[in-house]
Parts: sequence; structure tokens; C-alpha cells
Amino acid sequence: MQNGTSDFHALLHTAALIDAELRKHLGPLGLQPRQARVLEAMGRMGAVSQTELADAFGITSASMSTMTARLLAAGYITQDINPVSRRHNVLELTDKGRIMLDAVAQAWAHVDATIASLLGNDADTLFVLAQRLRAGLGGGVPGRASADTPAQSSD
Repeated sequence: MQNGTSDFHALLHTAALIDAELRKHLGPLGLQPRQARVLEAMGRMGAVSQTELADAFGITSASMSTMTARLLAAGYITQDINPVSRRHNVLELTDKGRIMLDAVAQAWAHVDATIASLLGNDADTLFVLAQRLRAGLGGGVPGRASADTPAQSSD
């Protein structure tokens, strides 16, 4: 600890700066980072219930409902009655949502490139360590099996 600041303070500040950089690239698309993550997870998961999405992100169904309502209104996803269990709804990406996934991937690639330009070869180490830390804290990639190792994970 230096000057009374916890060692992880730099991580918090860096995460906020990375989030701001990502917002610069997603803003023109009309998306927030978490909305982009939900679209990306739905691309991986396929047709999914709101509850399954909320569980995958570790948030409440009510929070996910707010987010999916915005994605529905934008035309990126659809919500239909689940044909297997008519008491539940199923969410799916629309063609517009699948196209948006390409734009999201480009935004993320810009942020990756920014980090790589700043850290050079150390960027790969940072990404691996971040994935190990996320896994150690109980996090994972929504819609991906928890057995994924950090080297297999793409986010």
C-alpha cells in the first residue's frame, strides 16, 4: 500500500478508464457496455429466458428486465412465449441484433488495440491475469461453461 491507498485502487481506476474508452466506441451505436455484453451472451446462448440471462450475469431478473426492455425497444431482440413451457418467455436476437454483434466486436477490438498499444507484449499477460482474477472471484463468461480456462476465454 502506498500513501494510504489500497493496492487495488489502480485496478478500480483503470477499470473506469477502460469503461469510458469502451463507451466512446459503443456510444455511436446507441449501446451501453452491459447491453453489448447481453447481446454478445445471447449470441453465444441462443434462445434464452430472461431468468437464465439474469443468472448468467449474476443480477436480478428485474435488472435484466430493464435491460432487455431497452434491447426489445431497439429491435435487437424478440420476446416470444416459450413453445415448451408456455408460462415462460424466450428471448432471441433479431437479424438487427446479429448485425449489431459485429459492430460490438469492432468496438471491443478497438479497446483491445488501445490496451495493446499502451502495454505492448504485457497486454497478453494482463488479459490472462484479469481472467484468472475474474474466475478466482467467482465470475465467468455468461453463457459459457464454467470449466473454461482463462486461455480459452475471449472476454
